[in-house]
Order: sequence, then C-alpha cells, then structure tokens
Amino acid sequence: MAAEREQEVPAVGWRGRITWGLPPHYQRYAGLVDAPEGFQLLLRTMEGLPFKAGLLEGVANVQCQLRLTLFDTTYSHFFGRTWKSSSQPIKHIHGQPAKVFFNQAVYFHTSLNCSHIAIIVEVVAIAKLREGNEQILSCGFGILHLCSKQRLTSDSAKNQNVKRLSLYHGTPRALLHPALQDPIEKNEFMTLIEGSTIFYSLSSHPPLIEISHLIPENILVSGTDSIPGVVAPSKTTSNILKKPNLMKTITCYLDKLSLQLYPTLEKFEEELVELLNADRLLKNDQVSDGNTVVIQERRLHVCVHNGWCYVQKPQVVVLIPGTVKRKSVSLSKSLPKKSLVLRSHIQLKDLVKHPMYCIVFHLEYVFSSSAGVDGKLSSSTSSLDKMTYMQTLRWAVWNPFLESDTSDVTVALHGGPLPNPSNLLVYKTPSTEMSSEEVKQVESGTVTFRFSCRLEKQEGSTYERSIVSRKSNRFQGSQHSMFRRTISDVSESQRGPSERRDSIDNVDLSGAPEFQADEHLQELPFTPVQEPILALRSEAGRTTSVISRAALAQMHGVGFPEILDDNNELATVIDPDELSNFNLQREKSDNLQCNEIILQFLAFSRVPVGSLQPRSVYFTFQFYRFPPMTTQQLKLEKMCNSKKSSLFILVPLNKNGTGNLNSPGLELKFMVEPSNMKEGEQRWFMQYLAMQTLQIDVWNAESLLLIGTAAVELKYLLRQGRAAVQVSHELAVTSTEYAPDIPMAFSDITKHGTVKPHGMTTLTKGRLHMCLGNVGHQPKRTGKSSQPAPQSRIISSHDGTGMFSGGSLSVVGMKRFIGHNTYRAQRMIDLDSELASVIFSRARIDSYGHQELDTDADIIRKRKLQRMMAVRQLESGVDLKSKTHILAKHEERIHHERDLQIVEAYRERIKTESISKMLSQAITTQYTLYATLGNAEFFEFSLRNPYSVQHTVTIECEHPELSVIVNSREWKYFKNLTKTLTPLEEDMFHVEGGVQFPQIYLRPKETVQIPFKFQTFSADHSVAPQGPADGRLSKKDFDNQQQPNSTHKKIEVSFKIENQKPIAILQVNVEDQPYIIDQTFRFYHPELSFLKKSIRLAPLQALSGLTVQSPNSDIQTHVRCSDCNIICETKKVAFNEPQDVFLKVACGPSPEVKKFFVIVYMDPWLAVPVQIWQFYIHSLQRIDVNCVVGELTQLALVLRGTQTVRKVAAYTSNPEELQTVPSDVFLLPPHTVKDLHIGVRPQKEGDRSIYLNVVDVDFRQLVASWLICLTCRQPPICKAFEIFIPIGEGRGINKRISYTNPYPNKRKYFLQTNRPDLLQYKEDSFELRGGETYHIGLRFAPGQNPGMEEILILINDHAEKNEATYCVKITYQ
Repeated sequence: MAAEREQEVPAVGWRGRITWGLPPHYQRYAGLVDAPEGFQLLLRTMEGLPFKAGLLEGVANVQCQLRLTLFDTTYSHFFGRTWKSSSQPIKHIHGQPAKVFFNQAVYFHTSLNCSHIAIIVEVVAIAKLREGNEQILSCGFGILHLCSKQRLTSDSAKNQNVKRLSLYHGTPRALLHPALQDPIEKNEFMTLIEGSTIFYSLSSHPPLIEISHLIPENILVSGTDSIPGVVAPSKTTSNILKKPNLMKTITCYLDKLSLQLYPTLEKFEEELVELLNADRLLKNDQVSDGNTVVIQERRLHVCVHNGWCYVQKPQVVVLIPGTVKRKSVSLSKSLPKKSLVLRSHIQLKDLVKHPMYCIVFHLEYVFSSSAGVDGKLSSSTSSLDKMTYMQTLRWAVWNPFLESDTSDVTVALHGGPLPNPSNLLVYKTPSTEMSSEEVKQVESGTVTFRFSCRLEKQEGSTYERSIVSRKSNRFQGSQHSMFRRTISDVSESQRGPSERRDSIDNVDLSGAPEFQADEHLQELPFTPVQEPILALRSEAGRTTSVISRAALAQMHGVGFPEILDDNNELATVIDPDELSNFNLQREKSDNLQCNEIILQFLAFSRVPVGSLQPRSVYFTFQFYRFPPMTTQQLKLEKMCNSKKSSLFILVPLNKNGTGNLNSPGLELKFMVEPSNMKEGEQRWFMQYLAMQTLQIDVWNAESLLLIGTAAVELKYLLRQGRAAVQVSHELAVTSTEYAPDIPMAFSDITKHGTVKPHGMTTLTKGRLHMCLGNVGHQPKRTGKSSQPAPQSRIISSHDGTGMFSGGSLSVVGMKRFIGHNTYRAQRMIDLDSELASVIFSRARIDSYGHQELDTDADIIRKRKLQRMMAVRQLESGVDLKSKTHILAKHEERIHHERDLQIVEAYRERIKTESISKMLSQAITTQYTLYATLGNAEFFEFSLRNPYSVQHTVTIECEHPELSVIVNSREWKYFKNLTKTLTPLEEDMFHVEGGVQFPQIYLRPKETVQIPFKFQTFSADHSVAPQGPADGRLSKKDFDNQQQPNSTHKKIEVSFKIENQKPIAILQVNVEDQPYIIDQTFRFYHPELSFLKKSIRLAPLQALSGLTVQSPNSDIQTHVRCSDCNIICETKKVAFNEPQDVFLKVACGPSPEVKKFFVIVYMDPWLAVPVQIWQFYIHSLQRIDVNCVVGELTQLALVLRGTQTVRKVAAYTSNPEELQTVPSDVFLLPPHTVKDLHIGVRPQKEGDRSIYLNVVDVDFRQLVASWLICLTCRQPPICKAFEIFIPIGEGRGINKRISYTNPYPNKRKYFLQTNRPDLLQYKEDSFELRGGETYHIGLRFAPGQNPGMEEILILINDHAEKNEATYCVKITYQ
C-alpha cells in the first residue's frame, strides 16, 4: 500500500493534484454533530522496531516514517488524505530497544460522530540503496480510536496522558477484507507485533476551530505546513497550529460583472439545449415525446479559495441576458454584444493578501422539461415538469494580487475535463485545434468585472486601494496557471514529506508584480481632549463634617445601638477636628490585634431643604477585601418631636412594609481576624485605614436611581492603643453630572497649573449621618488557621512537596508510607466513572441486534414477575423456586464472569497510563501561591540536572498568567523587592530564533534557580441585579475568611530535555484572594455607543502604596484593564505634569451594566499596583429632546411588556423638569407594547441629561431605563427690567408687569418662570379678549446674600408654547 502511494505521475494544472480527498461514507453524514471539533495528535516516540533486524541486512541509512489515514470502522471505509511524517533515523541504545523519535503534531477537525472513527497509523521503513533509489517497506500498522468529546484529554493535560499504541502485522489494506469486522482488535486474523509500541497523546484542540474555514474537513495536516490565511511562523520548525493567528482580511467588491459565451449567447444556449434534449431522449430510448429541455435560471457562484478549500460559503447570484458595450479583442471598434449581466455588486469579505488566495467563478444553469413544440428558449415556468436539475458549464479562477494596476478585469472561462476547484463535471469546450492563441483564450468565454478592495485594519484607520481607471488590454486567461504547477517542479526537499498533496499548487511569484509600498502619512503630535475626571477628588475631604449638636440632640433619644468594648464600656468618642496625627507603630504594638469595624447608618436629610425627599433608600459599598455590599431597604421616618426638621431616621422595614421604629438604624460589623490574614497583611490593613476613603453610593430604593455618593475617611478608626473608638460623621451626598464631551479648549485654563473641567457639575443632594467604630479584641487562639503558613519564595524539588515519595520498602520508608499513604479500599466502579458506565450499561443483544438495557422499568417488571411466581407457587403447591433459583444463579455467574473480564481488560489497558502517571508524580513538586488582582507573585524553582551529561532544558508553560522571567533587570528588581538572596545570572535563557518556550543549558548534576512570575488581570465582572437586598440581610456580621466561591487554578510547568522527556514538573496551585478597591466610578451612557473618558490621577504623594525615593526620579505610569475588550492607556508626560488615563468602552444594549477594573502602576515592571479602580457603565436608551426653557415638550416612549404581568411605576431623576403619564402605578401586560408619555419643561438653558426608570413596584426590579438628553435654548427676550432688593430685611417686594393680548380673539395664557424659588405669581393663568391688557402680579423672595440674578417671566399659550418672555435682572444689595 505504501509503495503504491509513492507512484505519482506529474501532470499539468489541476491534474497536478493526485486525487481529491476521499469523502466519508455517504451514510456517515447522518451522524453529524452540531459543531466541528478540533483534534491534536502528538506522535512522540516509537519504541522497538516492527520488523526483524535481518530483514534489511546489508542496507544502510534505514529510516522510519509514519503514515496516517482516517478510517470508518463501521463501514470499512478510508476517507480524507494520507498524511506522511518526516523520515527519522533509528537510534540504538545499548541495553535498550531501538527507538525512533518523531515528535510531530498532527491536526484535523471533523463534524462526524467520533465513536466509530479511527486513525490508521502505518509504519514504513525507507532504505537508501547504492544506486540512489529508495526501497520502501510497510512494516505494520496500528489502530488509534478517537474518543468521544467527554473523554478527550484537555490540551493542558496532554503531557500527562501519554498513551501506547500497539502495532499489528500486515498492511492497512487488510482492513477492507470482509472477514475483519468491528471490533477489529479481537479478530483472530490480527496478530500483534511484540515489543513494538508508539507513544502518542490525543487531545482536543479548540484553537483549530478558529481556522477551520481555511482547512478542509477530515484532512490531516502538520503544524509545520504553510496554510494560506494563517500568519507564517518566524521559524520553519515552529508549530503554527498550536496557537494560530489569522491574517488580516480584505473586503473587495465586484461591480459591472458580465459573462460572454462563444460565439454568441444565443447560439451557445441553443446548442446546449439541443445536446441535453438529445441526451434525454437517448436515455429514455425515445425519438420524440413532445417535451423539450428549457433553461430555467442562470446562476453564478462566486467565492474565495485559499488553495486548500473555500474559505466561505459561495455567493449565488442570478444572471440575466443583457447587452453590454465593450471593446472586442480582435476588432478595434465597439460592438454591442448580448451577454449574461449582473445588475448588483458582489462583496467578498474573507480575501487575504496572499498569492494562494483567489476568486473562483462557477457558471451554473438550471434546466427543466417543458411541453414546448420547439427547442427554443423559454422562460415560462407554468408548465414545468417536476424534474429540475443543474449543470456546471464554465469556471474561472483569478488572483487579484497578480495584477495591481487594473480596475476592469477580463478573465477567461474554462470547461471540459480540466480539473476545477470544486471537482465537478463541466460542460465541454469547443475545439481549438485550428484556432490562434488569441482566440483560444476567449473561445470558452470570458467574465468581465470591475474590482476594488479595502483592507480592514484597526479602528480609526483604513487602507484604501486606489486603482487606476483604465481598461486592461491583456486577458487574465493564464491566471489559472497558478494551479498548473507540476509536482516535478517542486523538489521533495522543498515540499517535505508532510506537504499536503490535495492543496492547490502555486507558481513562483518572484517575477509577479507586487503592490507598491504606500507612503504613510506622518502623524502630528495630538492628545485626546476628553474632559478629565479627577481621581481621589480633593473636595471629598470637605464633604465630611462632624454631626452638629442640634442633630445629636435630635437623635439621642431615638435609641440607636451603642458601641461597646469587651468590658461593656462605651467606646471612646473621637473628634475629627482635634485628631490629626497617627502613629502606625503604635497600632503594630497593640495587643488587641483583632479589629471589629462597625458601620452604623443613622439618618438622612435632603438638600436643599424642601426638595423632594425619597421615601426609602439603600446603600452599596465595598470595605477592604470583603465582598461588595448591598444593604436592605431602609425607610425614612420623620422624627415626631421636630416637625420642622429636615432630618429623617433610617429604619428597617417590617414584613408589611412599615418602618420598624423599635430597631432604628442599620449596623454592619466587619471582623478583621489576624489568623485569616497573610504574612504582613496586618500592616497593609492599618495603612488602608490610615489612607483610604470609603465610598458609599446612596440609592433611591423606589426608583432605583442613584441619589449620590458619600465619602468618609477611615483614618479615625485607628485606635492608637485604645480598646474601642467611635466617630460620628455628617457626610455630604454629592452627585456628579457630566455634559457631553467638550474639547479642553473651552475649559478654564487661563491660570497656570489649574484645570477646571467644563461641563462637569457637582451637586449636593443630601446629608448622610453615620457612626463608625473600631472595637479591639484578642486574636483567636485556634489550632488551625484558614491561611497557611507563609512559604519560601525558593522552591526545591527535594523539599518534600512532591506528590509521590517513591516506592522504597525500607523500614523508614514503610513507616512513612503507612503514615501518609493509607487509604480505605474502594470499589473500582466508584473510582472510575468510565468503568462504571461500561458495567452498568451492560446490554443483552437480542436476535435483531437491538440492545435491551436494564432500565428502571425493567427492574420493576422483574420484581412484579417474581411476585407473580411466588403467588402461583403458593396456589399450585409446586416448588418452582428451586429451579428458578438455579437458573438465576447460573445467569448471575455468567454476568459476574463477564464483569470480571471487563475489569481485567480495563486494568490492563490503564496499567501503562497509571504507571506513567505515578512516575510523573514522583518528579512533580507542588507550590501554592495566593494571588490578588494585579499583584505580581514572584518565586524561584531550583532545577537540577539529574544526568551525568549536559542537557538543554525547555521550560514549557502554556498558561498566559505564569511566565519565566528572562530579563535580568526584571529578575533583579523582583529579588530586591522580595528580599530573595539567591545568585543572579545574566543571559541565562535562550529565547531568540523563534523559540516558543525559553531554554536553559544545564551542566551535569548542576542546579540553577528558575525565576517565575504569576500575575493575573482577570476578575469577576458579574453585576448583581440593581436594587436593595431582598428583605433583611442574611447576616450583619462578616469576617475576612476566604470565600467558598473563590477560584482555584492548577498550572503545570514541565522541564524537558531534548528528547521531550521531563526531568521535573512544577505544579502551581493558585488561590485567588480578594482585592482592595481604591475608588469606584459610575457612568451612565447611551447604549451601543463608545464611552470615552479621561481620568486624571491624583498627585503622587496622595496615592496609597507608592513610595517615591526622590522627587526627581523618573516615574512612568502604567495601566492595565481586567477586560481585554476595553482600550485603556496612558502616555508618558514630563515631571510635575498631570497624568491622565484614557478609557474607551463599548457599551452594550440597555439596561446592561458593564463592570471592569483598571489597575494603575508606578513601577517599571508592574509589580505592585498603587490604585485599583472599579468602573460601572450603565447602558441606557438615549432619547434626544430639543426644547425651549419654560415650554412643554411632549413625546411618547415605547415600553415593552415582559413575559408576565407587572405592576410598574415610572420615576425620573428631575421631577421638576420631567413628568410622566401615567404618574402613578399602572399594569404592564405581558408581550405588549405600551406608550409612556413624558412632558419636558426645562427651567434653564444648556445641555444636560435626565434619567428615567420604570420599576416593578412589587419586586423592586428595573424593567426599563432611558437617558433623556436635553438641548435647551432660551426663548427670545421681548422686554428687560431691573430691580434692586435690599438684603437682611426678611421681606420680599411686590411688582407688576402689564401684558396686552396681540390677537383679535379671546385667548388664555399661562405663566411660568425658571426660578420658582425666587419668583411667585399672583395668578398662574389669565384670560384676555382681543387687544385687552392684563397686569401680572409678581412676588419676589427676599435676598439672603448680595449678588445678581436673572429671572425669566414666561408667558405661554393654551398649548404651552411661548408667546412672550420678559427678563428681570435682580440686584441684591
């Protein structure tokens, strides 16, 4: 079989492809799965020769080769293509069997059911004869069955799951013999080759699915093959399919497409119909039946081919006969000629600038039988027969990158027996024996079109190919010669034995014209001008103040819980105004190292007084490393003893929704236990309290709208040797509103060193009254800590952390083995699910070949039969039990023997795998590290060469978060940072020349330190549903123990020598730890758009965790984002210049909330973050409204119902300017559309946003959300007035203004103002007859502070449209 495959006959064109890949059996397509699956087969070593040594006696240079072919065991059918490995020499080692090292990876993807698919591995010996010829001998074959998807080895564990493949005598052609039925291995004709085994690993390979459109299905390929469309490797031996990268695609357009057929379209189709009709009558053995063949449709298939397969589904377009005026090739004048014309254009998106990529055209006609009286063409389909069939008539191939200066392209069509890309039968071409070379090119027809393309690059830049608009005088008829290269033109040394034989071969393109290098535009210095948002806002310090004595007097009698120490004494009250300095050394020497942090939410007051007060609120925040907290709903209750006070007490809700006045306030406790901390974390916690500001978001529990954010400094919780401390704060709840992005040129930057963001407004929405406390406790004296003891950063493979200590039978070894390796005996079916599934699914095959499984119904039926037999035995008195018992025992014995045989066969099969796994465990060292977001964990591994010869060791680790530090400067930095005292060596690793993994040279018995760095930027991006916690909090006391849902990772690092044998394995167990959030940002943005923001960093001395050695040190800021789909960057600036972080986020659909983290570094190697920011991006439906101040603008929003009926209500963030109809609770039917009417009456000009939420009032769930973007302009001023109001008198001024009705008929007018707090009308409306005058009474409020204000008096008609506007300028003096 091997010798026959070597017979290759050179041919021209598509004949150069020996044979097409055989398709699977036609019945196998019924077993297609939903999606294709990628496989990776790693052929490692063949141990033991499958032939006798004397077979090739006297022959030198004997090498071995593996040939792989897919085989269907059910239908005994070979399919796909035979893959050939490179020839490898035989290595003889004294005292060991001969070995052949292949170390080649084979990839393929399939959508077939893999249960009955196998890979036939044939071993071929190739001997070089003296005459220069080769002698090829097939030595045996093996059958490698593909596992199901559930049993496949993962790609990361393929190194541990090395399996053996047994070889059989004979040739793979024997599998086609009828006597060999499935299972083939159990057949008596199969003879095993003793002592010959192939070691391999089979695993799933998901990255192959990303390029599955570039590789034909069921085709075996090597990782060194050059695949058009995949980025070529930097080294010829690199495996490009391990982590393939796609080349950039080009979008191209074909316009003004037309086809010309020889000699004319009419004569061509007339001859075609006559031949088809004659062929039809000949098949039916008839002379005439009154029917004829007619053309029903003319189709053109256009698609992109990469030389291996079609990279996309062909586009099918319909052509119609038409007249196109083009220049003839042989005539100089223009002649109108009837052609097949396409009225639309074709867009191809998957084209790649590669010489093997081409555009393929297939002309296809659809025929049917019609009861016509003549053979003329007919387009009528009214009397068509049911028989309709299609036929390919012509095809063409064109490479757009061989001719770069043409826009109008003409390509010659081909037909007849010439091989084509689709391997279809094509209609004959006319005879060209007597024709000239020029006529031969067009005699089969031509396709003409206009070509243009665009290269898709990164966002913001596109490469446009501009083609000269001139017609080419040359035909592209020789374009298909790119497929005409003969096999003899390519030497075997260049192609390699693993070269794909079924790919489209290509000519040498060295002389082909290339695209000229376009000159890039020179980029000018430019900085994005998004308005900066200040991180760690300086005004946060001014939002905290001590609770006034009046407020303390009001809350004293409410009954808030007291903060007591361990002696039940009241905690020391701290005055923030008096306490300024803190000594962290005193905190470290405190005996009460356990800190119980208490947060008490007491009261809330609205600012300004008299504004709309929320009826209930809830809070969200995150303290230290504890999980994010969402409190329960708290109701605002007015104090009974102070009716005029604006202070509202926070009380929890009862089950009936009323406030529980017996337990006012909300108290949360966070226990920070030192036994749950890592080494040195207690100092970090104290620094966190000393420098951190806790952000608390205040939400309206009814509308689910954000009221604002309160910031409280935690430094007052440092006890400084006291048993317990408490501090009371009155926090300003501020809301920051951002106008649309405005260039910085409009900002106030006149003063040096100051930036005032334009369009950014901070408003105080209320006051939050809190009490914070810290109670010290003695640390727990537990025998076991939740955090393990700190490990050394130097890991040795001989420190006892190995997974298997070996099999020593000494007395000491046995004691250790008994003490540490004692296990309770368990059944094999309990330990192995695969064996359990085989035994429990044992089936009895009936005569028809169907399987009868012992299901639950069968067990119940057997039980009923046994009961019936017992009843009949009692009735008849005959002892049937003994006979039945004997038969049952015999059947049970048969089943037990069968189970024992299955267990024995299973143990034999997994014995080799289990021994290999145990040996791997003997050289495996485990190391556990505790990682946090953004922190780089450094450690070193002591690697020892156990051999007496030198080796080059490859350090293989495919996990992206764990890497070897190959830069000596980076290694030195981490050693100094962690105070690791080990030797440092320059240029220790070899990483150049396309090496995928770093390599290190080890002398005999030498030990070196390998530096590693683990750093993760992945975080949990899940967002809790917006709204308060359901009912009461499940618990109000929290501790800093590790959360049960924390993720664990296992990363394996293999240290392999040249023959891919591992000398050591390091298994790193990673346990994720919580992280500290320094600041939270929350933005509301329109859905399906990009949010672009600039965050300005605080001064360096304000960043916690940063220690600046020198003010003149060169410090550069680096940022990383936890979401790879978000653009986050910063640029290097001069010293003392403000540093900005730029963000670009793609918002999703409404009401999606996107959460991500940004980590800020100030060190060059990104070791320790100085800031971690948390971002929430709320995507809202955007509604743009253009309105006039004082006028009512009405519009309707579409509200869609959900799956069930809901009771909902609409809430707005600015009820003074936006009202909804209905304004109360209403029913939202399921699966319906309801109009929500809104009315906007702005009170000031400018651009701003209003938020609108529709909330389910029963479950407090957000149903819909909108972002109303207002663009308000001031109405034209008709008259202007000026008045002076004295301040300090405590009384206002009454004035009046006259207004005359300009209309001849009776009108009613309504009065509005933009400052209802400063101006009140005597009457809000009045009615005038035509020409009548009315005096408007005005009441101006008294002034409190000197200054100037402008008030608008708005006179509107009955439709709330502005009729006149008066401006009154008030001067308070």
